[in-house]
Amino acid sequence: MLALTASAQAREFVRPETFTLRNGLQVVVITDRRAPVVTHMLWYRVGSADEPRGHSGIAHFFEHLMFKGTRQIAPGEFSRTVARNGGEDNAFTNWDYTAYYERIARDRLELVMRMEADRMRNLQFSDETFASERNVIVEERRQRIDNNPGSVLGERMRAMLWPHHPYGTPVIGWLHEIQSLDRETALEYYRTWYAPNNAILVVAGDVDAAELRPLAERYYGRLRPTRDLPARTWVTDPPNVGPMRVTHRDEKVRQPSFSRLYRAISYGTDTGHQAHSLDVAMDILGGSETSRLYRALVEDQRIAVSAGASASSGGLGGGSVSVWATPVEGVTLEQVEAAADAVIAQFLRDGPTDAELTRSKNSLAANAVYSRDSQESLANIYGSSLAQGESIDDVVNWPANIAAVTRDDVMTLSRQTLDTNASVTGWLLPEEGQ
Repeated sequence: MLALTASAQAREFVRPETFTLRNGLQVVVITDRRAPVVTHMLWYRVGSADEPRGHSGIAHFFEHLMFKGTRQIAPGEFSRTVARNGGEDNAFTNWDYTAYYERIARDRLELVMRMEADRMRNLQFSDETFASERNVIVEERRQRIDNNPGSVLGERMRAMLWPHHPYGTPVIGWLHEIQSLDRETALEYYRTWYAPNNAILVVAGDVDAAELRPLAERYYGRLRPTRDLPARTWVTDPPNVGPMRVTHRDEKVRQPSFSRLYRAISYGTDTGHQAHSLDVAMDILGGSETSRLYRALVEDQRIAVSAGASASSGGLGGGSVSVWATPVEGVTLEQVEAAADAVIAQFLRDGPTDAELTRSKNSLAANAVYSRDSQESLANIYGSSLAQGESIDDVVNWPANIAAVTRDDVMTLSRQTLDTNASVTGWLLPEEGQ
């Protein structure tokens, strides 16, 4: 009953106020007066998919370099200033965008805007700083990817699924290309993409558009745009002609696992509401402990300690679906993969029950209700959605569009997506003889 109530309440998200500065900066304001706090997020429509071929890692590199100072702000002083004023800050990179955020008291908003606008166009760093930070990223890659067998397998699977499209290149970059990044290529990337007409400013919290606009004009409005901003056009991959497989063995693996990736539609590439249907379908198949995969493999057959599926449906250039399972001791990967395939086959044949469809849509709607209660979540939702090709209306109407998904929609998208001929299956195993 609580979920049904949540569904009724979540017919739409909060509609923010929006305006655009003369230099092209898009501004989104989500007013929340419950506390004198604001979340300030700057989203750049550029990510690792936009990097020059052979120079992977530049997008993530700039996530680091943006904290190295300008003529007005010393290296490292940006974060120290935010912390001294009781706030917190960070940044993150995706294939489609790079984002920087601060959460701080309302009366410190102007300070944050001044500093963020300054580094949009006035970043500076020495050759020594560039080389030093490159070494930091090399070490980060070794710790996060190269020393993590699951991450290594994931990279190999994505590279096989997208052999030509840049989504097959890791966001952090390939090690040998990170090591060869040069300062001039990096600076050209920054001068081109870090511009007001390539950015979305999202501010959520104790402020409205009338209050924010003068500040946005004062600090961001004076920045020059990039003329002839490059089009974000990417190469496409040929159709898959058969299932692909990869096995990765590593002495650090203690528990084998099975995983599979499929190419899929996304909110940035669908032409109707297919991505909504895909989200519902994957929630039913593997999104929780009430899902088909979990109940069959973990609870009923007791051959897995975990099992699930999810849709990554936010990509500007397409999405993916993942399925996974970790067997209990004594069960082979062949057995757990065959069991997962049987669950998928039955789902594709029979589709969801009415109860599953209702439960999934109510669960997704309830999550929408919870996200509306957090200014940070709303800022993230609007920023990432706009950066990946969606509109304000798409976000506002998302709960209603989820509620409108039918059983036939779920079956159509599932059958289109869960095609083993367009998939990569990965096995993670310990070294032979362990």
